[in-house]
Amino acid sequence: MSVKKYKMFVDGKWVSSHAGETWDVINPANQEVIANVPLADEEDTRMAIGAARRAFDKGPWRNMTQVDRGKLLLELARAIREKTEELALLETLNCGKPIRESRYDISDTADCFEFYGGLADKINGDVVPVPDPDIFAMVLREPVGVVGQIIPWNYPLLMAAWKLAPALATGNCCVLKPAEITPLTALELAKLIKKVGFPDGVVNIINGLGPVAGMELGRNEDVDKIAFTGSIEVGKKLMVAAAENVKKISLELGGKSPMIVFEDANFPLAVEWVQFGIFVNQGQVCSATSRLYVQDKIHDQFVEALTKKTKRVRIGDPLNESTEMGPIASEEQLNKVMTYIDHGKREGAEIAYGGKRLERGELKKGFYVAPTVFTNVKNEMKIVQDEIFGPVLTVTKFRDEEEALELANATRYGLAGGVFTRDLNRAFRITKGLRAGIIWVNSSQPCFNQLAWGGYKHSGIGRELGKYAVEEYTQLKQVTINLNENPLGWYS
Repeated sequence: MSVKKYKMFVDGKWVSSHAGETWDVINPANQEVIANVPLADEEDTRMAIGAARRAFDKGPWRNMTQVDRGKLLLELARAIREKTEELALLETLNCGKPIRESRYDISDTADCFEFYGGLADKINGDVVPVPDPDIFAMVLREPVGVVGQIIPWNYPLLMAAWKLAPALATGNCCVLKPAEITPLTALELAKLIKKVGFPDGVVNIINGLGPVAGMELGRNEDVDKIAFTGSIEVGKKLMVAAAENVKKISLELGGKSPMIVFEDANFPLAVEWVQFGIFVNQGQVCSATSRLYVQDKIHDQFVEALTKKTKRVRIGDPLNESTEMGPIASEEQLNKVMTYIDHGKREGAEIAYGGKRLERGELKKGFYVAPTVFTNVKNEMKIVQDEIFGPVLTVTKFRDEEEALELANATRYGLAGGVFTRDLNRAFRITKGLRAGIIWVNSSQPCFNQLAWGGYKHSGIGRELGKYAVEEYTQLKQVTINLNENPLGWYS
């Protein structure tokens, strides 16, 4: 496969980094270089920020009608759908997820732009009655301005949509920084943004390292808001940088989500969803239900059924239509996953299945890890408390509801969680008791553009998706109009 050369997208133009630095993008399934992209430094980042600043302050975007902005978003969605196969192939080559998952992600990306395209002309403020008959009062909702957006490598194009779509629908201008290892579909998206007619500078896409380009977005006074999805450690650093100029910020910082299975659950259904909830996208999902709590009366039977099913997971070339698990996205992440697996063994946890790197045949060329199930774990173990971001599941037994909630909530994270039970009252009690922003009952990982996405505790601040993202990308302005023309007489 030939190595494709890319440039960054700034002010409607394709540009190289001013220092000429580049980054090789590899296919994690075979470690072959598939593309070469510019590597932005602080100066390149400032150039992109300047383009967005001019586009917001002096360009046509801010004054474009909401209807017309919505039409552009809808047109972008249509353009994405026309490129589904091409984008899905590139996504799989870049991050290793099975091709059928990539197709779903591209479709969901188009859905997201469609949702906000339809919402764009329904974003409004309020006329507010006040206790003065001579005052007409309004609260206007206006765009924040220039938004710096930093996205992760596990859902490259979909996360770009989650950030860009609501920001653009509300009239902001953006500088988007993909993860340096998975920038390709975001750069292809830039071509479609140009093609459908977004004004220059409204969307700028640069590729750079987080400590360099990402932190410049956080520090720069011409950026009015930061939106970030990634690790707690980086999120904290961005909060400090944003605090220097009181920048608005929203953070989605991952999770260690619990799944609770009660004895009255639909057993086969629970096994199916539990497996999906941890092994989809090789476990590289912020909301992955990676901590499984099973009621003691069915624990052994459940582990046996789950292990049997896990053994049948089809692992291999992500371009193969039948593949269910592809490679880990990078060698760095592979090493991290294996370090945690080794740590779990040393802490005394038992491996019911997996626990090793896969190096048979063609898999030896890539970053493959067997789906792994740990039993005999204690809640204080690192494999239970830390986000591994890989196909590693821990299983713990519990006695009753009280213990289940105590175990499930004993973590610094609070992104998602779930419960399997046929008892509706119990489902509501668990839903109310779980300290997390997303709760699933009798399923795992459903996600809809219409619903709020975000977490409690260290899993972040703010919300994405739905009408709730509008709050993150707008600010409020109070306007009062005096209707009384008589002199005030205040000082007479």
